[in-house]
Amino acid sequence: MAVGEVILGAFLEVFFDRLADRRLLSFLRESGIDSVIKQWKKRLLMIQAVLNDAEEKQLTNKAVKMWLDDLQDLAYDVEDILDLYATQLAERKLMTTDHPTNSFTDYFSSLLSNSHMKLEIEEITDRLEDLCEQRDCLGLKEIAGGTSTAVPQRLPTTSLQLAPAVIGRDDDKAKILEMMLNDKPSDANFRVIPIVGMGGIGKTTLAREVFNDQKVKDFDPKVWVCASDYDHFDVQKIYKAILEEITSKYSDVETLNQLQVKLRSQVVGKKFLLVLDDVWNEDYGNWEILKTPFMAGAPGSRIIVTTRNLNVVSTMTGSIEHHNVELLSEEDCWSVFAKHAFENRDIATFTNLEYIRQKVASKCSGLPLAARTLGGLLRCEQREGKWKDVLDSKIWEDTLNSSKHSEIPMVLKLSYHLFPSHLKDVCILCNFSKEL
Repeated sequence: MAVGEVILGAFLEVFFDRLADRRLLSFLRESGIDSVIKQWKKRLLMIQAVLNDAEEKQLTNKAVKMWLDDLQDLAYDVEDILDLYATQLAERKLMTTDHPTNSFTDYFSSLLSNSHMKLEIEEITDRLEDLCEQRDCLGLKEIAGGTSTAVPQRLPTTSLQLAPAVIGRDDDKAKILEMMLNDKPSDANFRVIPIVGMGGIGKTTLAREVFNDQKVKDFDPKVWVCASDYDHFDVQKIYKAILEEITSKYSDVETLNQLQVKLRSQVVGKKFLLVLDDVWNEDYGNWEILKTPFMAGAPGSRIIVTTRNLNVVSTMTGSIEHHNVELLSEEDCWSVFAKHAFENRDIATFTNLEYIRQKVASKCSGLPLAARTLGGLLRCEQREGKWKDVLDSKIWEDTLNSSKHSEIPMVLKLSYHLFPSHLKDVCILCNFSKEL
């Protein structure tokens, strides 16, 4: 998931990129709506300029939150209209290639100028005008140096351990290692071990701990792939990533058959360990294709899967057996926070330490990502009064209702909104926006 303003920023960037396509612009001109699209672009540029101000105000101003919600609904409708025109352009190109007559041009001109389409376009134009007027009424302003809302590419997870020790997960690690090393009979030569839990609870960290433990040193090859880095669980791209991990070489193999054959040759008769981190795929057909080469592995091979979704587990295993990662204790959450907030600082100099401790414990809700994020947010703040301001912020209460049914606690939303604009791209790159 991403926060609404990040989605809107991404939509606006895509919208402007699509309008740079000369073929689409020419087609829109033929259809007689190029002037309307230019007007949309002008209005959306005006809205883009105030998105950063809106995202900061939405948590304390319900009217601004409603404005952003309406804008997001409008964005989806605009995208649908552009998708329709782009599809019709592609279809016309195919049809006129086979039948180069004016009849197809006439057909599409008639199709795209129908009354239903005109009504949709007029409705979007009116809604956009209303949003621009509301923008002024809400007092939203352009924030200097903070108008870029482009979303940089999120970094994939890796197998390297980020710290020498992980807090509060010894029992979880022991249970997963037991599942790894237990020679329980299986129909396949490998067994899938699912690690399940909400976003930010530490599934990736736990998988990484197991992956690097000495007790699994006999697995060879050992491969780590961030599955969410490939849209729609693209099997061929995942195959290529696995091959490149095993061989440490770029793979120029392209066809699915070649990839399967080559991957099978790399694992045949070997006791392998594969980690598929952050899996969302519920398509049984995709899983059936992906697992085919691994059927040749040696008995005892393992595939560790981290996911938030129990449907993924049943898709890949045929059952719901899994290891569920629970929330951390308040004490462990505090330890995670302190590790990041007080590094190389004298904790004794904080006069309100117990107060800070109580606040952190209650706000982080047992999620290590929340503790780590809040600790990272405050580690550079020298003023103790500022720490109190953040922990006492009214934003906690304003986001409580919207967060209590969510996988991600309000601390993550708070810390994101308290970052200065130029640091928000950094937190997205550091895997933060993914958890929002």
